[in-house]
Amino acid sequence: MLALVLIVVAMLSGLTAMRFAIHGQEVAVPPLVGMTPTEAERALSGLGLQLNIERQYYSPQIPEGRIMSQLPLPGTKVRRGWQLRVAQSLGPTRVAVPDVTGQSEHAAELNIRRRGLEISSMAAVETSGIPADQVLAQNPAANATQLVAPKINLLVSSNGDAQAFVMPSFIGQPLGSVSRTLQDAGFRLGNVSAAPVADAPADQPPVQPSPASIIVSQVPAAGQKVAAGATVSFEVK
Repeated sequence: MLALVLIVVAMLSGLTAMRFAIHGQEVAVPPLVGMTPTEAERALSGLGLQLNIERQYYSPQIPEGRIMSQLPLPGTKVRRGWQLRVAQSLGPTRVAVPDVTGQSEHAAELNIRRRGLEISSMAAVETSGIPADQVLAQNPAANATQLVAPKINLLVSSNGDAQAFVMPSFIGQPLGSVSRTLQDAGFRLGNVSAAPVADAPADQPPVQPSPASIIVSQVPAAGQKVAAGATVSFEVK
């Protein structure tokens, strides 16, 4: 009987020690919004957490260079070594979107990057009577104001000689697996944005997409004819 009691006590002690060991590795995520990356890294270093700046957005409220959103949210319990994903503010919009329609793809890219902007996605469409690699349309339009992100989408002409495919539907699939499928098939992953959240405040930045995010819409749409190497963009939740 004594031996049985000792065995039970030992098992309970082991379970208790294991529970303390597991929960002892958990820490609460601190608030980072409003901090600079240096301040955030300093706050996280003592907790054994890591910082990853994933995106940058314009914001009239958050000063340039400071963190404007974070995932996980403050107060969330995570394991030590967890990587926190944040978005950094670019401050108020001060850049004018150039008009690159009619320019070659290369000239448009140089013009866009010269303004401190980036190309988010580039889709090609077969045209007749128009030279290949010429910009047909852009989004946002030239001189657009109140930009959210420093990214521009372009539609360029193609010569029609490229191999064509019918775009399948990726709706309802996780972003990570779809990204690998596109790369294996020779396509390019374009802009990935978060779907608007109902009743969300107007100044709340969008949630950062992750490989586990579920696709809710795509461009080009399912059933559309696309050329090999085309760029596919998604909206996720």
